[in-house]
Amino acid sequence: MTKQWLIGLDADDTLWHNERVFQLTQTRFAAMLADHIDHPALMQRLLAAERRNLGIYGYGIKGFMLSMVETAIEATDGRVSTTVLGDLLALGRDMLAHPIDLLPGVQDCLTALAGRVDLVLITKGDLLDQERKLAQSGLGDYFTGVEIVSEKTPAVYQRIFARGNTRRSMMVGNSLKSDVIPALEAGGWGVHVPHDLTWELEHAEPPTGHPRYHSLQTLDELPGLLDFLDR
Repeated sequence: MTKQWLIGLDADDTLWHNERVFQLTQTRFAAMLADHIDHPALMQRLLAAERRNLGIYGYGIKGFMLSMVETAIEATDGRVSTTVLGDLLALGRDMLAHPIDLLPGVQDCLTALAGRVDLVLITKGDLLDQERKLAQSGLGDYFTGVEIVSEKTPAVYQRIFARGNTRRSMMVGNSLKSDVIPALEAGGWGVHVPHDLTWELEHAEPPTGHPRYHSLQTLDELPGLLDFLDR
């Protein structure tokens, strides 16, 4: 039986917490350099480094670690100690080993959708880290496919959507910039499930008024939205 929907689901901050780990690390980073630069100025420098480095390192913890090291060297005019640099690398290792904490309602939502739609995990970031998180989450069996991409663009979504033998396609995630807008541009539905914490480089204006755009409070509202759209 042909399923009606291919549903793409984001991973970080849609299925499990992620950004709060980065923010906790940034707080520790600021404490390490408090004698050299104040917290707001350091965060501005770090964000600028991350923006510069995205095209080189891509998304994920390893690129973030390198941006922290670069920022520490710049913010101290090269006087940062090797001890601090070692501590920064240790912070990154802690992040890579951080346990997975599922968001509320995720398990119930995926259970309700299993067998009803084709579920594909679509995430960007470091390949090994994303594979680790998916394995630790215990959610892998819900998905018919896993796509770990360097960037989420309309072309990427068109390729994934075209692979599914379904009438309609949808992307669901916490990022308007990466999960919703390019999926709409690819001809699918885009569903925003906001998270309390969103990385500044993922901010975008909601496409209010677009006929295929929807916003939910929590992921467990998704089966009800599909019921509405299938009427």
